Amino acid sequence: MGYWYLAIAIGAEVIATLALKASDGFSHSTSSTICVIGYAVAFYFLSLVLKTVPIGIAYATWAGMGIFLIASISAVIYKQIPDLPAIIGMCLILTGVVVINVFSKTVSH
Repeated sequence: MGYWYLAIAIGAEVIATLALKASDGFSHSTSSTICVIGYAVAFYFLSLVLKTVPIGIAYATWAGMGIFLIASISAVIYKQIPDLPAIIGMCLILTGVVVINVFSKTVSH
């Protein structure tokens, strides 16, 4: 269940961060509410993940996937297109997450 919880935590964090942008400094109540609830859900599920997945692996996966997904979605929704070095960096982050989760003996499957 750890990795299912991690997927929920990542999804909630991505939604919360996108809502944070939309809240415009917490001046829009709907987006602000989604942001706060999203982060609460993300941290709750991340806490469940840490019962079975090592903290370093869980956090690297959570942060790395969050960065990649938020940047990708922001490019579409907010037209914040990353330049080539940013794209290369995000691909390296994604590659790192895959390497950790596929090849590391630290990961519990």
